[in-house]
Amino acid sequence: MEQMTPVLQAQLPPEMETPLPLPGVAPLDANGWLRRDDAYAGQMRCRRALLDSTRDAVLWGDGSAAAHEALEAALAILPDLGFERTADRVRCPDGQQIQLDPGAPLLTLGRLIQEDICVLEKHGDEHVLTGAVLCFPASWSLAEKVGKPLIKIHDPVASYDSSIARRVQRLFDGVQPGRPLWRFNRLHYDAPDLFQPRPSNQRRIAPDAASAGFTRAERQCILRLPRTGAVLFSIHTYVVKNAPAA
Repeated sequence: MEQMTPVLQAQLPPEMETPLPLPGVAPLDANGWLRRDDAYAGQMRCRRALLDSTRDAVLWGDGSAAAHEALEAALAILPDLGFERTADRVRCPDGQQIQLDPGAPLLTLGRLIQEDICVLEKHGDEHVLTGAVLCFPASWSLAEKVGKPLIKIHDPVASYDSSIARRVQRLFDGVQPGRPLWRFNRLHYDAPDLFQPRPSNQRRIAPDAASAGFTRAERQCILRLPRTGAVLFSIHTYVVKNAPAA
């Protein structure tokens, strides 16, 4: 999908302007893993178009018990974010009416919220990606990550060595229901496109910070679902235009 008109936020949230204290992960309010910002309408147009036109590239593993619980958890929060729910549909802040599909919870989530959602479940000693709605990949491909454990999901990230893998696994093991965690990254891009998949054998060459046209940042939250015990990894994407170099 070609994104013709850039969808941009006016600015990054203040808490994402400076690094978090070490180890770079912080606690979050129970419902803080979802948010709505000034780019909601534009991002949702992109998300719904992707789910209509390239669904196989952005949706996988829908319909599990964990996916159903993820939708239930989100629906409980949405009224506080300006959504209106009836028995079988949700009226979104952009005026769109979204039918609740009990057979496709991740697809439904993808039409409702700005966040991409990855579902990870414990298989043996590792958490494995068992489902996702991922409309805004930042230079990676969902198809290459499905069914893989955390260390393989991050391959070929050079800094993600065995030591970091153990720490991340402990983080996923330790997160408790009602006590989510969050972190963020900031990346430099020449183009503002939200949908930027890339196979692992095609490494992205990041532009220099001083010359990059855009900053892309991801607010990433980790939360435990109480009933299934699955872990959700939510990604809220921000893209802001950089000021011209002096």
